[in-house]
Amino acid sequence: MGKLQIELFVCNADNFGVLLHDPETGLTASIDSPDSDTINRQLKNRGWQLSHIFNTHHHHDHTAGNEHLKRSTGCTIIGAASDARRLPALDVPLEDGEIFAFGNIGVKMLATPGHTLGSVCWLIETEKLLFTGDTLFSMGCGRLFEGTPEIMWQSLLKIRALPDDILVYCGHEYSLTNAEFALELDMDNKALHDRASEVRNLRRAHSPTLPVTLATEKATNPFLRADRAELGERLGMSRRPPVEIFAEIRSRRNNF
Repeated sequence: MGKLQIELFVCNADNFGVLLHDPETGLTASIDSPDSDTINRQLKNRGWQLSHIFNTHHHHDHTAGNEHLKRSTGCTIIGAASDARRLPALDVPLEDGEIFAFGNIGVKMLATPGHTLGSVCWLIETEKLLFTGDTLFSMGCGRLFEGTPEIMWQSLLKIRALPDDILVYCGHEYSLTNAEFALELDMDNKALHDRASEVRNLRRAHSPTLPVTLATEKATNPFLRADRAELGERLGMSRRPPVEIFAEIRSRRNNF
């Protein structure tokens, strides 16, 4: 069993907020800061004091609470050095692969550009946790606002190379729409049908569809499966390079 206590909740319309609490040290981190009021309510409900924010990228719906939470709690804000000028109130800029000591727990920054050029994921290997922001969603990935398909495909391969038992937490609740889209491309995928059914049941119960294992994402997420022959065939792109198939999937999802 992991050392960290995790609180998952909805911020704004469909952002996920995540608090990580280490009972040994009393430290509490927020993954991004979509809304300071909601985060403060969750902290108060649990009796936790915010000590850190780990930003995944600079978009306002992920950093809106940075400055207010910094002023009210004195928390330390950690993010990508490459995006330092766009991350409000950043304290600790990290490079790809660097590890931040969250008490006795190491939090590794993985550069995963594509959604934005400064997008990162946060990996806690000892806890088997991965926080992907808007790089990877369950059965989806982020729009390419700044990166190219080549850049994003390499970032997704970096994530796909991680162990199957990693638990993935992403930045938005898009799982139901992503499942509907994925089924149009990969209708013979039993694992995808099972995951789609699970997601429908969870949403009917007003429950979050996260976390999800990376093994499940590898089996069901079309963006992680762009190098699978069956997807290329379904798209009429047999033997085309995986990055071209990825780009086609992303284009279709944009218009879904």
